[in-house]
Amino acid sequence: AMKRRAEHLIEEGLARRQGSRVIFAQQLLDTLRRREVEALGDKLAAELGRPFKKASTGEHVAGNYRQRFALASGRFAMIDDGLGFQLVPWTPSLERKVGQHVSGIARGGAGVDWSFNRNRGIGL
Repeated sequence: AMKRRAEHLIEEGLARRQGSRVIFAQQLLDTLRRREVEALGDKLAAELGRPFKKASTGEHVAGNYRQRFALASGRFAMIDDGLGFQLVPWTPSLERKVGQHVSGIARGGAGVDWSFNRNRGIGL
């Protein structure tokens, strides 16, 4: 099984053979995680008829927390802004907010800095 996995990674360009050793690509786990999330995002986009938007580091994430997904690389939350959706790393604090509006700033693969206690609306 390990040999088959190594061969698959080599075929995908995520590893290379050096003699009898297999050398894995840098950032292998990040690449596999990104591919898994993108595959789910593409599948959901086809089902929902709305675009999957990737959350970039420093980007504002806002919308209704719809549901949680358990993937091999971790749990992810669907944040739906009505025009499309994002998949971001899930945290236990989100679970109390199902169906509610949430907002925060994406920290890349490290998650999102959520700001649950801020009111939406006009303020001075």
